[in-house]
This record gives sequence, C-alpha cells and structure tokens, in this order.
Amino acid sequence: MKVFLDGHFVDDTDAGVSVHDAAMQHAVGLFETMQAFDGRVFRLEAHLQRLIDSARLLGLTQRLRLDPLCEAVELTLHENDLTEARVRLTVTGGNLSLLAVARGKSQPNTHEPTVIITAHEPTLYPPGFFDNGVSVIIADPKSNPFEPTAGHKTLIYWSRLQSLTAAAASQAGEALWFSVTNHLCGGAVSNAILVRDQQLISPIARGEEADGAIASPVLPGITRAAVLELAEQANIPIHRRMLSISDVLEADELMLTNSSWQILPVVRVESETIGDGTPGPITLQLRDALLKSIESECRATDEITDADDDA
Repeated sequence: MKVFLDGHFVDDTDAGVSVHDAAMQHAVGLFETMQAFDGRVFRLEAHLQRLIDSARLLGLTQRLRLDPLCEAVELTLHENDLTEARVRLTVTGGNLSLLAVARGKSQPNTHEPTVIITAHEPTLYPPGFFDNGVSVIIADPKSNPFEPTAGHKTLIYWSRLQSLTAAAASQAGEALWFSVTNHLCGGAVSNAILVRDQQLISPIARGEEADGAIASPVLPGITRAAVLELAEQANIPIHRRMLSISDVLEADELMLTNSSWQILPVVRVESETIGDGTPGPITLQLRDALLKSIESECRATDEITDADDDA
C-alpha cells in the first residue's frame, strides 16, 4: 500500500512520523474517515472543510488548504489503484511543543503539520445489519460540552473504542453516547437520528446551536447532513433538539449514520425494542435515497494524470 506522507508517497512499511510529533506526545491531531465509490470520495470537500475548520478553531494549524488536500486524496486512490475504498486523512501537530508555544519559545501556526493519507479496501458489513437492524448499548463514558475538543474529530478516541469493544462483547453493533447532562449525542463512531410520528429528530450538532448557547459536543456528521438534505427533499419534517433516553426509547425508528455504513437501522437499545423491532419505513426510504445519491454523485470520475502531490 502506498501512503501519502507530507507531500510524498511511500510504502506503508516505510511510513513513519517522528517520536516528537504532537500526535505521539499528546494525541494532538484530527482525522477524517471517508468512503470512495467508483473512484470518487463521497462529499470529499465537505469532509476536508470540516477538518480545516476544526484545525483553525482548535489552533492546530492555519496552513491547510482545501484544493491541495482534495488532490492528495484523489492521488492516493490513484496510487493504490482503488475505486472502492475506505480513506483516512490524518493531520497532526507535527513536531510542535504546545508548552513551548505557551511559554513564548515557539510561534504558533508557523510549524508544518504532519499530513497522512491512507486508502484500504472498504469494510464490508453483513447484509443482515441493514435488512434486520442492529442492537446498541448505552456507553458508560459521557461527552462534555465544556471540553473544547468536543464536537471535533480528534485523535482522542480511546474511550470511544472501548465502548465499541463493550458493544461487540454484548453482540451489539454500536454504543450510544450521552452527554454529562444525559442528552443523546450519537454513537461512538456515528450520528443518531430518531423518527417519531413521521418526523426526523436529531441532536443539535456543533454549529447548529442557538445564539449564546453552550457549544454542542455532537460532531456535525457529513453523512448526517446528506441524510437531512434528502429528508428535506422528501418533505419529511426535521427537528434539531436535545434528546433524552426517553425520547430514544419512545422513538418509532432509530438510525445511525456514518461514511462507512451510510445508514444503519437500530431495532433494540439494550433490552428495549425500538418501534416494532424491524427497520422502519422512513429509515429504509432514506437509506435507499442515500445510496442513489452516492451513486449519482460518484459515478463520473475524471482520470487523474497530474502527479503533483504537494499538499
């Protein structure tokens, strides 16, 4: 496998970062996981703009630019001869000491971040996940809206992976996360959307808060946004509000969205059945519409001939 590393392609066995990199020292970094279909990443610009915005808001770097990053992702697919792929782009703080910046011994936003892009064969999920739905558990950890990195896709993922491990041990497909105020945030690696009385209800994501409100710890998911667009086109009412566990258990349908599985129906939350225990009609309608939208947006792929890997 060829890995894009700071403007060059290297074999994955030769790819490495400095032991002084901020990701190695303090887990300072951001990432995006994307899905390529027919040679094109679905909503590539939206994914990378979200990462760039987070990098700027969190003070990681001001140096990222959308067009070179998009080109680097496309070149990574080309170098690995992949048309269907799971793509990950990681940006770290590079060889940056945040303490040195704080003490005035180094200037912020003048260092070079580390940029890594990998592309693999996509993860394949059993058809039963989508035909029959999955169960989920309630994660023990809580999201904190007062944590500055909440609502951003940072490298600090250990507790989320632990909750996924706990879900797998319970034969569940995901773990639902709630905030410290016991309001629904989403899954460990996904966004959550409820259906109640033929209407969609989604937790408020970062950037959707009312003026003066506390920042939401909910990631503004790219697939979530696509699903809400499709619901609006289908004249399905959409509401964004804080949701309790009672809202979840009383929902007619529950779906989880991310780039890897698109829409995953949930039919059980621990011992409680959602709706009639089968994937609901609106979930299935939106999943079908999303797959068609992905096919439409990704069908045509321009051949990449420019070998410029500067990002």
